[in-house]
Amino acid sequence: MDAVVETPSAIAITRQRSSFAPFLAYVAAFHLLWIAWPYYFYPRLMSVGNATLTYAAISLTFRFLYWIAPVLLYLRYVDGVNPFEYLKLRGHVRRGVIVAVALTVINVIGTFARFGAPHLSMTRVTWHSILGTSLSVGFIEEIPYRGFMLQKFGERMNFWLANLVTSLLFLGIHLPGWIALHMFNAGSAVSIFVFGFVMAIALRYSKSLWAPILTHSANDCLTFVIFGL
Repeated sequence: MDAVVETPSAIAITRQRSSFAPFLAYVAAFHLLWIAWPYYFYPRLMSVGNATLTYAAISLTFRFLYWIAPVLLYLRYVDGVNPFEYLKLRGHVRRGVIVAVALTVINVIGTFARFGAPHLSMTRVTWHSILGTSLSVGFIEEIPYRGFMLQKFGERMNFWLANLVTSLLFLGIHLPGWIALHMFNAGSAVSIFVFGFVMAIALRYSKSLWAPILTHSANDCLTFVIFGL
């Protein structure tokens, strides 16, 4: 029998296909293990007081180690790429900021139109609401979802299908907390799904993860700190 000679492009495709299995394992493990957060870790963390600096420091450290560090390590040592370039944290930064500002302005106008002027309260201003909800949440949630998962799925399917899958996963990661705290409702589920879908479009248009990162942080600050929704 004649030996089969693989072309460089065929070898690249074979490597790409074989490297997708670890990614799927990561996605499954990430979502399944997160179920322990609202049922085991969160109740114990609440014992230190959710308005304290200790709470904010522990929560942010845990989420960095769970949400961000594995992505950086995966990209570096499994895919062998520069994590910051792959995640689109370099290049088109200015365009990303402009898109984020535009989306935030639209969000502010829409929120005022729906709910009127906010009733500001200092009780909503805590270490966690500033460091976590307002400043860090964009990094923590956009790096694994729009920066990593969306682009990895996009290597195997068209953008819109990858966006659909990633937005459903983004919705799914919120479900354990909502169910554990008896906060689940259809309206919130739809809002989270649509928000994730829009963030993916923002990434695609701006070619910069800074667009969804900044928009996400501004949205959560507006929603939970300023309006208290």
